[in-house]
Amino acid sequence: MNRTMTALEWALLIGLSVLWGTSFLFITMAREVPPLTVSAVRVTLAAGALLVLLWRQGVRLPRSGSTWWAFAVMALFNDAGPFLLLVLANPYVPTGLTSVLVATSPLFTVVLAHLLTDDERMTGRHVAGALTGFAGLAVMLGGGSIDFSPAAIMGQLACLAASLGYAYASVYGRRFTALRLHPMTTAAGQLGTSALVLVPLALLVEHPWTLPSPSWHAAAALLWLGLLTGALAYAIFFRILATAGATNVVLVTFMSPITAILLGIVLLGERLAGQQVAGMALIGVGIAVLDGRPLRAVLRRVRAG
Repeated sequence: MNRTMTALEWALLIGLSVLWGTSFLFITMAREVPPLTVSAVRVTLAAGALLVLLWRQGVRLPRSGSTWWAFAVMALFNDAGPFLLLVLANPYVPTGLTSVLVATSPLFTVVLAHLLTDDERMTGRHVAGALTGFAGLAVMLGGGSIDFSPAAIMGQLACLAASLGYAYASVYGRRFTALRLHPMTTAAGQLGTSALVLVPLALLVEHPWTLPSPSWHAAAALLWLGLLTGALAYAIFFRILATAGATNVVLVTFMSPITAILLGIVLLGERLAGQQVAGMALIGVGIAVLDGRPLRAVLRRVRAG
């Protein structure tokens, strides 16, 4: 596995952070639709788009039962489970706090990768980088009071559970590299398995055919969540995971909130506060420590000079 990401992998990671950085906004825009239905529509759109692309390219889905079991595990921990938890938590947990809680993923991933793999062992650099990035995120998005009501606490626990699921999936998903599956095939398998679970569940529990038609902005949000934060984002995610490893790909949880804030400045005219600048700087330091190249460059200059 690549300990230091290439320029292409960094570009893909930035693109992924841009896509996932919009998720919370579009979840809020689709709030008039019940949570199971939002999740079911999202994974169905995403899986359908990827399956059409694979069909046009003449790529067949794997037939192995063990491969589809692996898709089911990824669907539970990397998609259907976390996304549903975040949708359920959305009315009770502010977006900023949600971002902070989900950004614990790199901390969980460093520990899980150390315990469950042979080539992503935990080092002091990994721990220092993850903690620095998380501290930057807390500074950037902090400042508000935390709600300790029972509903808010349950929502916060749901966000942490989603974060742990993402971390485990990042480690578990490495096995698809050994299976030599194209990242788009892996994404389609995961999302398709999620749809097989969530669609019947939404039909049984929420009876979506009895609901009023969604507004145009809720429908647009569902399309965005399905096609871009679903289909495209997971194809990129598995591409990075295949070559850069779990510890690197999960850095996206540090970068996505930065994207959300910058989009707020550009699209909504929001102002950039001093604490946000400081937080972004800390996140940059944390990512640089995890990547390792800037630190090695500094050490080389010190020794040379």
